[in-house]
Amino acid sequence: MGVASGDERGTTERVLTLLGLLQQRQVWTGPELADRLGVTPRTVRRDVGRLRALGYRVRATQGAGGGYQLGPGQDLPPLLLDDEEAIAAAVSLLVGAGGGVAGAGDAALRALAKLDQVLPTRLRHRVRALSGSVESFGGGRAPVDPEALMTLAGACRDEVEAGFAYPSGSEVRRRRVEPYRLVASDRRWYLLAYDLDRDDWRSFRVDRMTEVSARTWRFRPRAAPDAATFVQEGVASRVYPHQARFLVHASADTVRAQIPGSAAVVRRRGSQLCEVLSGAGSLDFVLVRMLLLGHDFEVLDPPELGRRCRALAERLLAAGAATSPVPDES
Repeated sequence: MGVASGDERGTTERVLTLLGLLQQRQVWTGPELADRLGVTPRTVRRDVGRLRALGYRVRATQGAGGGYQLGPGQDLPPLLLDDEEAIAAAVSLLVGAGGGVAGAGDAALRALAKLDQVLPTRLRHRVRALSGSVESFGGGRAPVDPEALMTLAGACRDEVEAGFAYPSGSEVRRRRVEPYRLVASDRRWYLLAYDLDRDDWRSFRVDRMTEVSARTWRFRPRAAPDAATFVQEGVASRVYPHQARFLVHASADTVRAQIPGSAAVVRRRGSQLCEVLSGAGSLDFVLVRMLLLGHDFEVLDPPELGRRCRALAERLLAAGAATSPVPDES
């Protein structure tokens, strides 16, 4: 067997990179692919031909909104999976996307979005039907509609607008958004998106969405905040009427192991110091939460929290002083 030359290896790597790009987004223009691959549009056309020769159905459309698209076919692409393997893998990924293993849900959802894009229609229907019969126990995330997750993941990937009905106070309103990232916490799935009606960044709970749909209208990505940080700060702090910051005399890893990510944001400030951002319905509740961690801490914000510390300390001292000693019955 001959050894592949450097040019052949380069071509193979480029074609595999092209396949990965086609799996990431619904439609790419020729110039976009050429820019990503560092080649000419003519080379892109030749590489698309190589993928077609291998059995991958790459569509090419002209005009506004046109470009290259990896479409589903009658058979799975070569060297991937047969029908039964594809169904088993997709259902396993659906379970993983809803599971509680840290990081596994995000990876499972990304892999499922790629697999769903190339599944033949007959298999896609079977996967959706089987997913409805899979459940879990022992906590985990709030249940969400797998179809909604798939629709939102695809909209993030394809950079197209999405819409859904979402509760706001006592009403349920239609929201139009530019979806950017799906974020999994220990309990829920969230969508980071730019709200077109409110002209600002928002995070939405996927389990509260209904009538989820993706449009064909593509958007130009904006400079987005870090998705995980934005969602965590919103869940742990911004949604509450009172927010507080503390300097805790313990390592960030130690404190993160003591308090859920949905209750506080922990930032490293040194090997044995960290900053904790948390919110609650009352400042006293935040103080008690920090006290129960068992570490020395200092109040950074807000100023009135210092006064609440002193008031709480005086109340605890008074309660201790009022306790009568237990008589010795010996």
